[in-house]
Amino acid sequence: MASCDICGKSRRVGNHVSHANNRVKRVLKPNIRRKKITVSGTTKTVSICTRCMRSGNH
Repeated sequence: MASCDICGKSRRVGNHVSHANNRVKRVLKPNIRRKKITVSGTTKTVSICTRCMRSGNH
């Protein structure tokens, strides 16, 4: 599973809770995209989450 190269966000584990309060394990995955960015004159492909894209941290 890929993680964000900027903030380090990766998958999390939680519970899906039904109306009857039954609990089943589930996985919460971040929205990871591959993006080309320029770092000191060279083009680099990084895995970045959409939250970091939106806030301009790339």
